[in-house]
Amino acid sequence: MAKLAREFEAQALKLPRRERARLAQRLISSLEHEEAAEVESLWLAEAERRLAELQSGKASAIPAEKVIKRARSALR
Repeated sequence: MAKLAREFEAQALKLPRRERARLAQRLISSLEHEEAAEVESLWLAEAERRLAELQSGKASAIPAEKVIKRARSALR
C-alpha cells in the first residue's frame, strides 16, 4: 500500500494547482467525516449509558429550570 500511496502522491503533485487544492480538500473532508462518525458513535454510547443509569435508579434527573438557576447563581 505504501508504494501505491507514493505513486498516487507523485501523480497528484503533477496536477495543476487548482486540481491539487480540490483533491486536498476532498481528502481532508473524508477524514473529517470519519472523525464526525466516531464522535457521533461515542456520544450515542454516552447517551445510552446515561439512560441506563436513569432507568436503573443509579442516577436521578434534575429539572432543567433548577439546573439553569444553579448555573446562573454560580456565575454571579
